[in-house]
Amino acid sequence: MNLGGAGAAVLMLGMQSGTEVPYVPMPAPEAGASVCPKGICGVEALEGVFEALAATEAGTRDRPVHILQIGDSHTAGDRITGALRARMQARFGAGGRGVLPPGVPYAGYAPMQVEMTATDWPMRTDVLARGVMPIGVGLSGGEADVSDGATLTITAEPNGAFDQVQICGEAWQADGELTLTAGAETQTMGFAVREDEASQPECQTATFDKPQTQIDIRPTGRLKLYDVRLTRRAAGVQVSNLGVVGATMQDLALRDSSIAWLELAAWTPDLIILAFGVNEGFAPNLDPREYELWLRQALMVVRSMDAPVLILGAPEGLKPGTVGPCGGRSAPEALAVVRDVQRRIAAELGVAYWDWYGRMGGDCSAERLATLSEPYMRPDRVHFTSIGAEWIGGVLSDDLMGAYDRWTVAQGEAD
Repeated sequence: MNLGGAGAAVLMLGMQSGTEVPYVPMPAPEAGASVCPKGICGVEALEGVFEALAATEAGTRDRPVHILQIGDSHTAGDRITGALRARMQARFGAGGRGVLPPGVPYAGYAPMQVEMTATDWPMRTDVLARGVMPIGVGLSGGEADVSDGATLTITAEPNGAFDQVQICGEAWQADGELTLTAGAETQTMGFAVREDEASQPECQTATFDKPQTQIDIRPTGRLKLYDVRLTRRAAGVQVSNLGVVGATMQDLALRDSSIAWLELAAWTPDLIILAFGVNEGFAPNLDPREYELWLRQALMVVRSMDAPVLILGAPEGLKPGTVGPCGGRSAPEALAVVRDVQRRIAAELGVAYWDWYGRMGGDCSAERLATLSEPYMRPDRVHFTSIGAEWIGGVLSDDLMGAYDRWTVAQGEAD
């Protein structure tokens, strides 16, 4: 077959390698309009974390600004929080990876900045609302029950380097300890059973002489562990993500408050972000009054340290098997109810509220984002793709940093 002129040119173009025709991503969608000014209602509630960030920029703070996000699968996946972490650390410096679950919570778990591998290290993650409330579940929503021969290895990227490790847990039945090996340094943590043979949760800290990027944790005796925190003795930002797949605000409210308060006292968060709502919105027969009670109770748990709180309003989600205006699907009516309760209670209690639903585009935005030539949402119209999570995490970061910049300008004018 003879191809001349334009036909030959088309054939040659099709034969070019990927390096000759570089991939160019599609432009990201614009953030949607919000019911909140610049995306955040009650922004004055965030003054405490703004003061911490300002002290970091001024060079007068010697510890990380700790942002702690607790939520469902959107948080567990760490792609949204990963975008927030990367942007915040690029501006204010890296302050360590932050809090992690006390093991590998599920197959395919892949947090940003670190890799976790476990050997003979069983861990359970309970979605508390699905059954009887278990004893001893803190803010990570999980518990590792470990003994001799187990090993947990955490390997960090350079931005996740750490020189302190905090672990909250307790001995079980008899005294136990953890051996922490990082590089050439080894530290131990002892957990004791009281004279009345009762165990009691406690948080221990190991300090290393120089920043590390890998640690092996090995138990002696039987221990129950609730979390692991990798941090720095320096200024910067760390963003912790504690998410449980399928979790709801009720699950957070039902966690053991004595462990939760112990953890918060050890972690000293400067901002607590709550990211729940989709699972409640998809549940049948949501009772708004009952949901409000669980939300209030959850806020009582996390506000024990007087840290600012930011509620991420429930995002858009579409339900399969329904007939509606969004590509043949519709959003569960309860999702809008959840958002209304969240925003009302946030305003009543002096808590900030981010309009996730509005910023991702409002009605039918899940359908639009899922059907882009480069999809920003998965086919389920509930979860974001990697690029979509990075985008919406960037929108959240931009809204927070925009509010911070406006606050700093106002402070300068007041002075």
